[in-house]
Amino acid sequence: MAELNEIIHQPVRLQIMATLVTLEDGNEVEFTYLRNLLDVTDGNLGAHLRKLEEAGYVTINKAFIERKPRTFISATATGRKIFQEHVAALQAILKRK
Repeated sequence: MAELNEIIHQPVRLQIMATLVTLEDGNEVEFTYLRNLLDVTDGNLGAHLRKLEEAGYVTINKAFIERKPRTFISATATGRKIFQEHVAALQAILKRK
């Protein structure tokens, strides 16, 4: 049986990855979009993103646009692969009789 990924399995991180893998490869979302979508605080989202970044599942890009700092997040190829494996493990659990 496929194994659940302990890093992704945490609910907020699972929601982050589910959001990011729906994007076309190379696309990214803004930090504030994720924060509002998931209804979490800046600090909470930042901590979860840091954990995903350390694992190599997301890339975080910081830029200044019109003199304002903005943060953009995207799933890496590894993150996409690991997420799909995690989903497969969840599906296997659900299919057990």
